Amino acid sequence: MKMAFPAIAGLSSQMIVSIIDTAMVGRLDNSEVALAAMGLGVLATWTLTSFFSSLATGTHILVARRFGQGKHTAAGIILNNSLVLSFVLGILFGTLGFFFAYDVINLFSSDEQVARAAGEYIKFRSIGLPFFLLGVSYRGFFYGIGHTKVFMFSAIIMYICNIVFNYLLIFGMAGFPQMGIAGAGLAASIGMAVGMMFFVVVTFFPEYRKKYRYYNVFAIGLDYIKPIVRISLPVSFQNILILLGFLVFVAIAGIFGTTQQAATQVVISALFLSFMPCFGFGIATQTLVGNELGNDQPNEAYKYGIETAKIGTIFTILVGILFFAVPDSILRIITPNETIIAVARPLLLLAGAAQVAYGSGIILANALQAAGATLYVMFLEIVTHWIIFLPLSYVLGRSYGIVGAWLALPVYIFAYTTLAYLKFRSRTWTQLKV
Repeated sequence: MKMAFPAIAGLSSQMIVSIIDTAMVGRLDNSEVALAAMGLGVLATWTLTSFFSSLATGTHILVARRFGQGKHTAAGIILNNSLVLSFVLGILFGTLGFFFAYDVINLFSSDEQVARAAGEYIKFRSIGLPFFLLGVSYRGFFYGIGHTKVFMFSAIIMYICNIVFNYLLIFGMAGFPQMGIAGAGLAASIGMAVGMMFFVVVTFFPEYRKKYRYYNVFAIGLDYIKPIVRISLPVSFQNILILLGFLVFVAIAGIFGTTQQAATQVVISALFLSFMPCFGFGIATQTLVGNELGNDQPNEAYKYGIETAKIGTIFTILVGILFFAVPDSILRIITPNETIIAVARPLLLLAGAAQVAYGSGIILANALQAAGATLYVMFLEIVTHWIIFLPLSYVLGRSYGIVGAWLALPVYIFAYTTLAYLKFRSRTWTQLKV
């Protein structure tokens, strides 16, 4: 709990900002188009950033294992190599995102207005990709040594900046240009730059510099980069499969109309109430499982995975109760559009019931990743998301409309959690080397 709470606080601040982003955009003129564009833009940029943010996972797993082994300088060398990799990838793909945003997003939207607005959002958010990825490397390092509070403070500072510039740039306040949804993208980039600079300042604290020596022993090479890539790459594909899958899901919702597509985005935003804190528990699990495996204590690693999964399930039950008790109040936080709320209400109730089992699945999957079983978790996502969830969503949607499309969600979650649990219970992952 001590390690998870700062991570949860940091990730929850991301959740809050995402809801505020959507709420601000939902108050623009022609909110149905703006919200549908926001849904596509957010999922598209998250698909890109999540693909590369797995560098945090690779860095996290390797640093946690070296920390458990007492090899502190080796942990610092991992950080150095992760930073070099992040910088190169950030510049390359940030440039591509800036210039080709509209061409890519146009493939996922049948509405020209929605595609153009989403393309503007992605274009300006791509500016922040290099800063984001450098922050990802620092985040993975501090996760690995168990100092999740550093991430928490960085996230809070970053998202406060994001909210302030959202207000200034979306609505054109205090002399700033009124950019609409594009302003939300630029505000996110500014926040990323500020968050990254906070990490840089903290690394100069003597307690970190002297112990990990990352600025004294600057060893760069393929021997260090290869393990980061080997562990991170399956997680990258897993992340992109999840978010690209939800992007396809939003596109499927668009078949039934712009209002249904906007309602789907609103419900996905509300689901952050459940998912983001569970990812925080997953981060704590990765650190503790990695530390204990590095310390040659596989039984303790197993116990940490099981106990954290129990805590995550209690949390998702509480969130599910909240969704059922006050669905309209939750939806009105995101949008005042009563037409969208009417469509979103049954979807939120369905999602609220389904997400109860998802917390333990996320946590156990993170525990498996910490042991190095990243390929298994990737294939788990392929089977449950792309072979089960999306085809079933399309088929049920064609028969029963937007509610039918959402009926595929509980099937996906049950399959995902069951397969993660069976693999974790087998304990074969305790023998893997990273």
